[in-house]
Amino acid sequence: MTQVNYQEPADFIQNNLRLKTFPVAVKFLKDKSTFPEKTRQPSMILGKRVTICQGVTMARTYGWTVGLTKEDLICVPAMIAFGLSGAADPAETLGKLFCEVDFSQTEERGRKEVEEMVRLENRACEAIVLAPLQKGLFDPDTVAFFGNPAQVMRMIQGLVFEESRRVSGNFGGKVECTEYLIAPYKTQSPRVAIPGMGDRIFSMTQDDEMVFSIPGMLLDNLVRGLKNAGKKIGARYPVTFYQNFQPEFPKPYQVLGDALGIL
Repeated sequence: MTQVNYQEPADFIQNNLRLKTFPVAVKFLKDKSTFPEKTRQPSMILGKRVTICQGVTMARTYGWTVGLTKEDLICVPAMIAFGLSGAADPAETLGKLFCEVDFSQTEERGRKEVEEMVRLENRACEAIVLAPLQKGLFDPDTVAFFGNPAQVMRMIQGLVFEESRRVSGNFGGKVECTEYLIAPYKTQSPRVAIPGMGDRIFSMTQDDEMVFSIPGMLLDNLVRGLKNAGKKIGARYPVTFYQNFQPEFPKPYQVLGDALGIL
């Protein structure tokens, strides 16, 4: 893979928004032999199979370059959605599972939901590589930013400023790795995602975290947008509180202040 200098835009975004974790660059590979040098595969370095969202956490918190093939994964729903299961009818298979675990009332309704998810076709990719954007190891198909709602709001403002179109999301509360990893790549548009159950149970995603993801080609637009959106009114993160007001205290405080002659 060819290295690309993403240090400057990655550092700008992380510092401008005070993100707690690294922006994650994502690449879907046709051939797992093209992993970047020093890629860590969980099955090899840990002797364990993990979830895709665990791989994301390793990249964004440890700063690892993580490579995932079906031999590295244990999350059946994600493997189906990422085209790594070989299921003859992925929508039917995953919809049936949703019904079996009470995430859908019927298999038919489960299938309908799955058909609304953005997925990869069977064998569309052989592996996924995840790394901090700062490393510049490859041109990313997707870049995922984890942040709180105010940080995500600011990224939305920036990209809408540049793109002149509002940002979409598609929410189901489960298998949301598809929404923040696959959807930006396949739709070539930004997405907002609310991490699902797996993200919270297995990858330790916190209650206050959301994900803003973009196709790699929009990275420069996001940087420009963050620099310019709301500039005339001082829009930024952290959001500045309005302080030009006089607060009112409960009556006992006012009475005491009057008695002391200080109000």
